[in-house]
Amino acid sequence: MDMDSRGNILYLVVPCYNEEEGLEHAARVMRDKVRRLAAEGQISGKSKIMFVNDGSRDGTWKIISGLCKEDAVFCGICFSRNYGHQSAILSGMLEAAKHADMAVTIDADLQQDIEALDQFIACYQRGCEVVYGVRNNRDTDGFFKKMTATGFYKLMGLLGCNVMQNHADYRLLSKAALQALMEYKEVNLFLRGLIPTMGFPSDVVYFDVKKREAGHSKYTLKKMLALAVDGITSMSTRPLRMITVWGFLVSMFSMVMIVVCLVDWMIGKNVQGYTTTLVVSLLMGGLTIFSLGVVGEYVGKIYMETKARPRYIIEAIIWKEGEE
Repeated sequence: MDMDSRGNILYLVVPCYNEEEGLEHAARVMRDKVRRLAAEGQISGKSKIMFVNDGSRDGTWKIISGLCKEDAVFCGICFSRNYGHQSAILSGMLEAAKHADMAVTIDADLQQDIEALDQFIACYQRGCEVVYGVRNNRDTDGFFKKMTATGFYKLMGLLGCNVMQNHADYRLLSKAALQALMEYKEVNLFLRGLIPTMGFPSDVVYFDVKKREAGHSKYTLKKMLALAVDGITSMSTRPLRMITVWGFLVSMFSMVMIVVCLVDWMIGKNVQGYTTTLVVSLLMGGLTIFSLGVVGEYVGKIYMETKARPRYIIEAIIWKEGEE
């Protein structure tokens, strides 16, 4: 492999939220992997592991600070408060773009197989600017998580969002892709849908998901639903078009019902109509409220975009040059 063909400084970007239980172990595993890759000549000795503390309430930042003092391979970013997983990933990638030739985002629980990094780097060296990590299966998930995840990807596809199935946020971006990502200024982030729109040459690496060694998943049902709503409203206008279609169909149905009622009235037919009136009223009321809710989501997104508030605020950065 001709390592002179492309730059080979790698930054691992690791978003962290209340990860104190398993962070030190994960850091050791990541450091060992980075050292092996450097010893094999796959990456530069200047490569780093960047932890992004997303407003953790436990001792996560204290552990990160200690790791950074212990070894220059570690560096850290600390948010002023919790801004969310997507913002943590973005901030790490944008900071990595200043120093790295490629950045890989990976979760702190190491359920995403870190050994797949060799394949990521191989794809990068072949000319890919984006490499997606896709899990082979969902056997490690419980029944509820499996069903909701499957439903999430189907719903996203149905509503016009270009999302790769079973790809979370385990991916490699080259420096060119990182610099292109800096041009996107929207506040409402959905990186899984945003990055494919950049159009760079890409490839897929398949990996097996491991069981969590410590702690518990931070993606609650509430957060998964919020991610789905953000993804749909950030990447697709199809729900608005669906409302238009529903409105048209309901209007046609209403016109038919008006004609039927007028004919019945003209021929003197006595119709009680209580059930029909109740059903139609409930149907129309439900559709109206639901439609207003969907439109409200889009209006809310527009409101947040026009305010142009910062996507995150960095309270502290620990970064120091190490010897190659």
